Amino acid sequence: MVLNSDGKKKPFRKQKPSTSHGTEAVEKPGLQARAAAAKILSAVVDRKLPLDGALDHEHGNPAYKALAEDDRALVRAILNSALRHLPRIEAAVSSLLDSPLPEGARALQHVITVAAAQILYLDVPDHAAVDIAVEQANRDPRNRRFAKLVNAVLRRLSREKVEILEQFNSVPVMPEWFIQRLEAVYGADAARAISNAQLEPASIDLTVKADAAIWAERLNGFVLPTGGVRLAAFEGGIPSLQGFEEGSWWVQDAAASIPAKLFGDLTGKRVADLCAAPGGKTAQLIVAGGTVTAIEQSENRIRRLRSNLDRLGLEAETVAADLTKYQPHELFDAILLDAPCSSTGTTRRHPDVLWTKGPEEIEKLAGVQERLLRHALTLVKTGGVIVFSNCSLDPAEGEDVVARVLADTPAFERVAIQPSRWPGLERAITPSGEFRTTPDMLATPDGFASGLDGFYAAMLRRVA
Repeated sequence: MVLNSDGKKKPFRKQKPSTSHGTEAVEKPGLQARAAAAKILSAVVDRKLPLDGALDHEHGNPAYKALAEDDRALVRAILNSALRHLPRIEAAVSSLLDSPLPEGARALQHVITVAAAQILYLDVPDHAAVDIAVEQANRDPRNRRFAKLVNAVLRRLSREKVEILEQFNSVPVMPEWFIQRLEAVYGADAARAISNAQLEPASIDLTVKADAAIWAERLNGFVLPTGGVRLAAFEGGIPSLQGFEEGSWWVQDAAASIPAKLFGDLTGKRVADLCAAPGGKTAQLIVAGGTVTAIEQSENRIRRLRSNLDRLGLEAETVAADLTKYQPHELFDAILLDAPCSSTGTTRRHPDVLWTKGPEEIEKLAGVQERLLRHALTLVKTGGVIVFSNCSLDPAEGEDVVARVLADTPAFERVAIQPSRWPGLERAITPSGEFRTTPDMLATPDGFASGLDGFYAAMLRRVA
């Protein structure tokens, strides 16, 4: 008997992979899953490719697609753990090496990281993680000479796991470049809290059409300060939950639901949702009473939006257009611009974000956001309002954009958001009256995940 990838026993089976010596060998159970994890980790960290794309069941990494679903689940668990804790893993491994690995040994570094993530953070037998990592090193002609080193480092990591976890517990789990940006804006203590919040499991939040308290009771959840419902842990998939088929609610992080709620009652108003897909905010605007035009540049994203609205039994006009060139026949009463951004507020759900982005991309995206916002201003009536938002933690993509636009656009003014209207989220309202949530906000009752995505939102009114 041997162990499969989740540590359970299964019957021994011989397979016939070719080894580096040209002989037939027995395939170690779980080897292909760990090899896929190392390849994808390299793609994320070294080539800056998004994790979601690599794990797509249709168009993802070929090594991942070739796996059975159990092994795919293991790959996802390994990668999420490795990326969430990467600075601590790298610090721990470095402390066990007499000298750094050669510059050209990146593939070996990823093999060790994958094994270390299992040893330190996953419920996988340590010996399986060690043995397979050694096997991976032996199978790669570039790394075969390091196989004994891999064995020694990982076995020591296993033996000293408790001490090592304690020793490196204070290492921030975000990249140094981003921690420095957070500290400059929020201060060292807040930056550490935001970083540590990445390690908390992300919640499942629902936006409901109506009767949040009733749905909280039906689904074993509780009502959020945003008016949505947060679920406790449950087994099964989202579509199995009561109310899904009927379109009574949709999944949407608490922070992501805030921008659309800033408008209040939209009855009788013509509303544009720019950058509308996948449609959660569009649905909110419709439920609030607006006659909504949802605009997206991509036909594929428009199709996804329509599918989501169909499930919810909601209707909106949909337009595929370049937002910078879009001109309506009639100006709108209200516009929501949830602009494309670096997504640095979503690392609880997408731990790869900070390893695929950098300062230069934040600056580039800030420029895109400013162009979109300036064009959006031309689409709203006098007396109408615009909410500008995104899921970045960096003021370069939020406060700075709005400040520049208002500085030379006298026809618009900022509408201050009142903390008294947001009990439980008063801390998220800035002195200038804008929303700025961070992942360490929103304490919750026992049994529920705390926190929410990092989000920025500001409301502007056309006065002339």
